[in-house]
Amino acid sequence: MATTDRQATTLALAHALSAAERGLAVIPLSRTKLPALRSPHRHEPEPALPPCHGECGRPGHGVYDATTDPSRIRELFAAAPWATGYGIACGLPPHRLIGVDLDVKGGTDSTAALRELALRHLFTIPPTVVVLTPSGGRHLWLTGPPDAVIPNSAGRLAPGIDIRGAGGYLVGPGSRTDHGVYATAPGTEHLVPAPCPPSLLRLLLPPPRAPHPATHPSVGNRGQGLVQFVLSAHEGQRNTRLFWAACRAYENGIGRALRAPLIDAAVHTGLTEQEARATIASAARMTGHRP
Repeated sequence: MATTDRQATTLALAHALSAAERGLAVIPLSRTKLPALRSPHRHEPEPALPPCHGECGRPGHGVYDATTDPSRIRELFAAAPWATGYGIACGLPPHRLIGVDLDVKGGTDSTAALRELALRHLFTIPPTVVVLTPSGGRHLWLTGPPDAVIPNSAGRLAPGIDIRGAGGYLVGPGSRTDHGVYATAPGTEHLVPAPCPPSLLRLLLPPPRAPHPATHPSVGNRGQGLVQFVLSAHEGQRNTRLFWAACRAYENGIGRALRAPLIDAAVHTGLTEQEARATIASAARMTGHRP
């Protein structure tokens, strides 16, 4: 490894440890801004359902590896000596970080778009941490309340404005990438992430879910119980519950009849229809049935 890369890795580790001291969970990043450690499951013949989020105990699960433990951080960087940056996981306590990414690509004036949103919805961005990107963009760091799960989005709020929420990460200041170095904006180094204005928070929250889908009358009481089991899933349980329910349905001979109600229930909990169909197809194969 070149001396400059070793220096970049050493600096990235130092910055990551400093961020962890402030309660920010971190992972090592490569020069491409992607997690430096690749998935330990990448050579497996079929992806696991539900996907592993680190339960196997090995590193390489992206943002799910994020930690504030100094020993663990050093282990992650030791496993990725090519890392030249670090990512900061969003949505985690105590800060529950929300990143507002103001991009400048394609001639988009994302700052003006945010200003227009603020005027229209009557909010003001309070003084907070601002990170300057090599492309000339800015990352605004805000915090969310414990009961709010802010999803990631790209351009949903306005053109050029991306949101980093639960399951996402921000490139930390001091990280070196192929395009340059991320740096804290002058005058914001001493600040802490400010609370997200309530009016802006409402714009970031996902739309309310539709009423529960009705269970098809042909599936009987056993089928209704499996559908309700899927409907009661929380985030992090959705694939697991759907897979389990679909396996039981096929084992009980009602797999085909229950497929549509299970897909409806899974979509209601937040999975996409494509994800739900893939999970149910895997359950069918697992129990010896045709998808």
